[in-house]
Amino acid sequence: MIRVIVVDDSALVRKLLTEILSSDPELEVVATAADPYDAREKIRALNPDVLTLDVEMPKMDGVTFLRNLMRLRPMPVLMVSSLTERGADVTMAALECGAVDFVTKPKLDVMAGLQQDAQVLISRVKAAAKANLSRFKDGRGAAPPRLVQPAGALKIRTTDQLIAIGASTGGTEAVAEVLRAFPPDAPGALVAQHIPELFSRRWAERMNETCAVTVREAVDGEQVLLGHVYVAPGGKHLRVTRSGAHFYCRVTDDAPVNRHRPSVDVLFDSLVSSAGANATAALLTGMGADGAQGLKRLRQAGAPTIAQDEATSVVWGMPGEAVKLDAATDVLPLEQIAARLLHYARREASRPALRVEARP
Repeated sequence: MIRVIVVDDSALVRKLLTEILSSDPELEVVATAADPYDAREKIRALNPDVLTLDVEMPKMDGVTFLRNLMRLRPMPVLMVSSLTERGADVTMAALECGAVDFVTKPKLDVMAGLQQDAQVLISRVKAAAKANLSRFKDGRGAAPPRLVQPAGALKIRTTDQLIAIGASTGGTEAVAEVLRAFPPDAPGALVAQHIPELFSRRWAERMNETCAVTVREAVDGEQVLLGHVYVAPGGKHLRVTRSGAHFYCRVTDDAPVNRHRPSVDVLFDSLVSSAGANATAALLTGMGADGAQGLKRLRQAGAPTIAQDEATSVVWGMPGEAVKLDAATDVLPLEQIAARLLHYARREASRPALRVEARP
């Protein structure tokens, strides 16, 4: 049984979340709290497995509370966020502080919106309960966003090579760590992260502030350029097409794939036909299996492929499925993935067989 505490300043939201979560036999809401101070005492007394936390509350905001919690008593936290600019900003900050994932609640008709997404909420609470929080429990905590010294210039002059990255739960920070190590002339890169509309733009903007490459939401029809990273807009698929010597972004709103839009498989499959062996792809932390089949098809097309290892993944779902399918040429800890992607971009090495490298 997964024990949950619901923290929200709205009595209605507390009631709705309790009813939704309690409808699943694997979940038990052991308490609710209206503010962080009340939550703190109940966490101490009840020792829950997961906390759902409103991003904006009285007395202490959700991010401050989360930062203190992850320092003193690390535990899986699922943020409950408003679909607003402010909600997106606060949620991105919460993910940087250690929140496992988030769900959104609409500005209007909160009851209908939460009930409609009940299964999403339940599945994310269950995933959060299994999240890997070793980076907090061993005292390392979450590093603040910073502009790291990127790798040396690659001296790449064409856009023949592309990098693609897919991620889900825990991926916003994992992707950011990879991109912060890219030099200004890195090959054009494309990212499919499971993230809703509005949040994807704010996430791209936050990464752009701390990366040597230019990071932005992809726009349909724009050319993929060196030193640029294109993030799939929330609620839309991102594909790559080729015309002559150039690659272009295709952004569409056709049906979800693997229940996701954007879907990592959609991005990876577009690279199979448009770039083939000139692509390099990495599948990072995430719940489910999206991207695993696409990564395998890329490997079969001759592209180097990387899966994040279990030890550094928040949830080893998507990369774990890729490993089961023998879809990855390399299985690496997160801190080694950027260097390996850039290594393959130089095309100095042959395609290796499956190689699993442990954390140092």
